[in-house]
Amino acid sequence: MGELVTYDDGIPGYLSHSTRARPGVVVIQEWWGLVDHIKDVCDRLGDAGFNALAPDFYRGETTREPDEAAKKMMELDFPQALRDMSEAADHLLADPNVTGDKVGVIGFCMGGALALALAATRPDVIGAVVPFYGVHPWGEDTRPDYTEIDCAVLGHYAELDTFFTPEKANALAAELTGAGIDATINVHPGVDHAFFNDTRPEVYNEDVAADVWQETLDFLDDHLR
Repeated sequence: MGELVTYDDGIPGYLSHSTRARPGVVVIQEWWGLVDHIKDVCDRLGDAGFNALAPDFYRGETTREPDEAAKKMMELDFPQALRDMSEAADHLLADPNVTGDKVGVIGFCMGGALALALAATRPDVIGAVVPFYGVHPWGEDTRPDYTEIDCAVLGHYAELDTFFTPEKANALAAELTGAGIDATINVHPGVDHAFFNDTRPEVYNEDVAADVWQETLDFLDDHLR
């Protein structure tokens, strides 16, 4: 099990260590905040042999209300979020339990967009990125240049998603592969937004979630070890 921590400039987060020296992964929250689902993802990564750190962008606040979550997302200080993620990556690389010279990043919904943003702005430290159903929602003026990504990308999107549609996922795939990036963007049939979140039974799909989790672990293993 992991623990709540503060790192670098007093940034709060949740850290789950592997039992042995292994690669690091930054985990990026959904718009709900640093909720139990994100902590569980960190713990599952720890169990799978990674060291996982999730920054807490909302500084201890969480919500279960979609309207409030949307408000928090749109009010997020994007440059500060980039700093929180960047320092999380640096913190992992300085951890004696973390091996390798790059870390991975995995994010969900809002966090999927932020995972891509971190990979684009810190290509020196990101060695693999896995966005789950996330496309940048804050406007093109703040969107990083994804062509700066210098690592493999594995994206998981949903056929029935009305937030981040298959059309947007396919456009992302075309942009990345057109820039020569090793990118696989999967649009999973018959599932909806947040299909991986087992705390949301109305959209959770156990079979697809299990398949993409194993694919994600294999992908991180291949590119970080």
